[in-house]
Amino acid sequence: MEAASGPHFSGLRLDGLSSSSSSSTGSSAGPYPPSTVAESNAPKQPFVIGVSGGTASGKTTVCDMIIQQLHDHRVVLVNQDSFYRGLTAEESERVHEYNFDHPDAFDTEQLLKCVEKLKCGQSVHIPIYDFKNHRRCSESFRQVNASDVIILEGILVFHDPRVRNLMNMKIFVDTDADVRLARRIRRDTYAKFVKPAFDDFVLPSKKYADVIIPRGGDNHVAIDLIVQHIRTKLGLHDLCKIYPNVYVIQSTFQIRGMHTLIRDRDVSKHDFVFYSDRLIRLVLEHGLGHLPFTEKQVVTPTGSVYTGVDFCKKLCGVSIVRSGESMENALRACCKGIKIGKILIHRDGDNGKQLIYEKLPKDISERHVLLLDPVLATGNSANHAIELLIQKGVPESHIIFLNLISAPEGIHCVNKRFPSLKIVTSEIDVALNEEFRVIPGMGEFGDRYFGTDD
Repeated sequence: MEAASGPHFSGLRLDGLSSSSSSSTGSSAGPYPPSTVAESNAPKQPFVIGVSGGTASGKTTVCDMIIQQLHDHRVVLVNQDSFYRGLTAEESERVHEYNFDHPDAFDTEQLLKCVEKLKCGQSVHIPIYDFKNHRRCSESFRQVNASDVIILEGILVFHDPRVRNLMNMKIFVDTDADVRLARRIRRDTYAKFVKPAFDDFVLPSKKYADVIIPRGGDNHVAIDLIVQHIRTKLGLHDLCKIYPNVYVIQSTFQIRGMHTLIRDRDVSKHDFVFYSDRLIRLVLEHGLGHLPFTEKQVVTPTGSVYTGVDFCKKLCGVSIVRSGESMENALRACCKGIKIGKILIHRDGDNGKQLIYEKLPKDISERHVLLLDPVLATGNSANHAIELLIQKGVPESHIIFLNLISAPEGIHCVNKRFPSLKIVTSEIDVALNEEFRVIPGMGEFGDRYFGTDD
């Protein structure tokens, strides 16, 4: 069913998308070697959006609006019109008899090659078509570089299955035929070529769309939803696709700016603490969103009834000493009167033995637990803390592990052993170095935060 005032999601099918010296370690790092898990070396893939619809339906307007709203990502637009075949001398003489809306009017093979190269991270030369002389400009082209998002726009981009299969999202711009006629009638003969081609080739391809936008560029609700989804997919790390219980908060210029500050080795302690606290608060708020809620109705000052949700009552925090203690103030600010336990894990000599100190709420087995540690490095210390919580009766699925940064090795290590808990972080870093420190990282977080570094 198509909604007149919003987008139509017809079986939304969205394939995944990958989205990025000082060193760092936290109490989750420790001097233990990380678990070795083979990582994919496949190149990063851009997000390819196909935008189709009838002639003068508003496809270009929709594409322009998406590009404008994705201003903090690299976006390129590839028009199917650039791949028109040049007319022969005989066809040029009878140009008014030539059907430019037929699939045979396009060089689909070259279009395929260009999009495939862009998906592989290579730059391409897009032909420039001379619409006055109906042939390609032999010495001119438009260079298009690899980007985060590729928008492929044209009336017949859904017609060939090979082109469709390159797309992560397919959008059909659905505009009333009378409106399209009014826009197009001044430009060429609508009844002779445009309408028959639409009925024969364009309209049947509508069934392949993931999203159908009624009213084209006038449908701001649909475009906003599409842009938000694209932003989410662009911010989705590869590991979030491997482990659905790993969540990275949506990246913005503000978040990237705060990471830039706290990762700078020359930043002042005051700024390091201030911006770390801001990031910690964002991670905590995101983590709280994964707790169970119950429906609740309240009466507003206007006498109206508002149906909302009630917060989870059985909750506590547990910090891994000592870096995790930096996250306690933000947790208290979000959750009034919350109980907070502590776990200390310390290696005793070289024999592999560990000293563990814990002070936890007596009824912790009945609570959801927010486990706090700013840095997830190897994951070994984190695993010991999680194992202790489980021994105390906390269900694995009731644990949410909150970090500022996480190393891929640590995420693998924790998820391999505890696949039911959730991990929430603000950024996933590149890797661990030979000293098992997070790279690029942000140094010894506890020392920097509490002022005990040199």
